[in-house]
Amino acid sequence: MTADLPYPAREIAGAVRAHGGRALVVGGWVRDRLLGRPSKDVDMEAFGVRAGTLRSLLEGIGDVNVVGESFTVYKVCGIDVALPRRDSKTARGHRGFTVEGDPSMSVEDAARRRDFTINAVSYDPLTGEYLDPHGGRADLERRILRAVDPLTFGDDSLRVLRAVQFAARFALDLDPATGELCRRIALDDLPPERVWGEIEKLLLQAPCPSVGLQLALELGIVARLFPELMALVGCPQEPEWHPEGDVWVHTLMVVDEARTRIDDLHHPQRVTVMLGAVCHDLGKPGTTAVIDGRIRSMEHEAAGVEPAHSLLDRLNIQTIGGFDVRAQVAGIVAHHLKPLAFFKSADPVGDGAFRRLAQKVDLELLARVAESDCRGRTGSFDCSGIGWFLQRARELGVQHEAPAPILKGRHLLSLGVEPGPGMGVVLRQVYERQLDGAVTSVEEGLHIARQILSTDRRASSGES
Repeated sequence: MTADLPYPAREIAGAVRAHGGRALVVGGWVRDRLLGRPSKDVDMEAFGVRAGTLRSLLEGIGDVNVVGESFTVYKVCGIDVALPRRDSKTARGHRGFTVEGDPSMSVEDAARRRDFTINAVSYDPLTGEYLDPHGGRADLERRILRAVDPLTFGDDSLRVLRAVQFAARFALDLDPATGELCRRIALDDLPPERVWGEIEKLLLQAPCPSVGLQLALELGIVARLFPELMALVGCPQEPEWHPEGDVWVHTLMVVDEARTRIDDLHHPQRVTVMLGAVCHDLGKPGTTAVIDGRIRSMEHEAAGVEPAHSLLDRLNIQTIGGFDVRAQVAGIVAHHLKPLAFFKSADPVGDGAFRRLAQKVDLELLARVAESDCRGRTGSFDCSGIGWFLQRARELGVQHEAPAPILKGRHLLSLGVEPGPGMGVVLRQVYERQLDGAVTSVEEGLHIARQILSTDRRASSGES
């Protein structure tokens, strides 16, 4: 019955029971268990024992770390254990709460402070009993996402964004009354980090993030938080190439396609692909026009960089794990048509073009977004050229970055070149030849450098 509970949940519950209390597993682990989904994080609430007693009991089980400024949480063997708590709203914002532990609270009152009924079910690891005072199990069976307490739901505006990502991740319909609550809650008190925390879960964990994005549009979240995305709604596209509809509809389809192409990537790269899919057509609203009876969005790649930066600013996206997500997303936006353009070019695209493009964006990630863009529409279109593009990039070894310069400053020192701007000019010229394939060794680089230096000397002396 409890074989899937990590150690030492049963031991904690047993120790608390031995002192007249009751320890229950609460929150996401219980919800995931009811849904038959794996879950790593376990939270427990200990009823009927005071904080000092609880800590002593936990120290008998393992090393205890104490976290929390206003409310104490004890971490032991990877499990968070706390007293049931009372929240009092004292100011706007996610920090505007006074929180107190109260071991005398009932299970029903403790569950009332949770956001949705599906997260308000608790589980007794000693008896296998579910305690469900607010009907969360019935809501799960009906696939409904419903607020626990309409009177306090709006105390934390982040719950509006949590509604969006929960609905998409768990395939739930938002309860109409809860939806009305969400529409009325102001969102201007949310810092970028908290907004991104929920959007990241939506993009990376929902099988079809479009479900959450469309719900965000219907709840007014897109209009209030992401004007760059709101501009996509109603922006027309040429039906021959985009029979699915406007840019918003296309973007939702591209995002879902991208979600199927990230599971083998590391986390920063997964984020990059998903944000690249979200942002790839942000330049269309400002460039779309009817030209010769056709809907065109000329130069929308370059035009999309600025609104992409604006959206990334709203989410405070910079580097993640040392990977420059911001720069890569901008590169994807600026060049997402290149893979198919290279393939369809009337003149064969040389190796140098691939190497130069690799200076601006990770070609592997670019290809994944480009294929998502190609397939993210209705109708039948040939996307095979993107496979050709990626194969060429891999054959050249530039799928992740441009080649490192072969010729270094230390090599020019042997030719008598002094460090400074002049040395940089020569190195850049040699590197350009390297990108074209004319330099493949230090010796060849030095030969080109000598030619450059000789030409410069003749030019400076006035020789013809």
